[in-house]
Amino acid sequence: MKTTDLNPSEFAPFYKNYIYDLGEVNLLNILNVSHQNILKTLTNLSEEKLNHSYAKGKWTIKEILQHLIDAERILSYRALRFSRNDQTEISGYNEDFYVENSNGKTRTKENLLNEFNLVRNATIALFKSFSDEMLTNIGVANNSNMSVRALGFIIAGHQMHHLKVIKEKYL
Repeated sequence: MKTTDLNPSEFAPFYKNYIYDLGEVNLLNILNVSHQNILKTLTNLSEEKLNHSYAKGKWTIKEILQHLIDAERILSYRALRFSRNDQTEISGYNEDFYVENSNGKTRTKENLLNEFNLVRNATIALFKSFSDEMLTNIGVANNSNMSVRALGFIIAGHQMHHLKVIKEKYL
């Protein structure tokens, strides 16, 4: 399953850049590669760097990592529901509210990275379990059609987007 297999009707226009910025990649491969990329970037950063915000009102790197964990769980849950042909519409969520009400800022690097590893490994296992037919199932989330496979690419693309921001604005 590659990004080029996707039809733009399988995801909300908001997610277009997350998907297309990945290039022509295999879904399971990019989930693995993006996982390794973020670990390579964040593992050796100091607590001071992880607690840094580049501007007032912007998230710290720890808060970004917490956001990635939360978003991946939400997107994986959507993928699970849609893979099972659940046609119940799923509402959106407010990412700022989630970060504000998390304790990401006060958690240790080791704790956050451990949770990220667990969540990503669970995501990979989930997507490995889907048949080709399940990957093309479509449901509605936040008032937009979403395919299971698009959600997988969005997870990787969303993470890569935030990793790029970290490298450009925080490091």
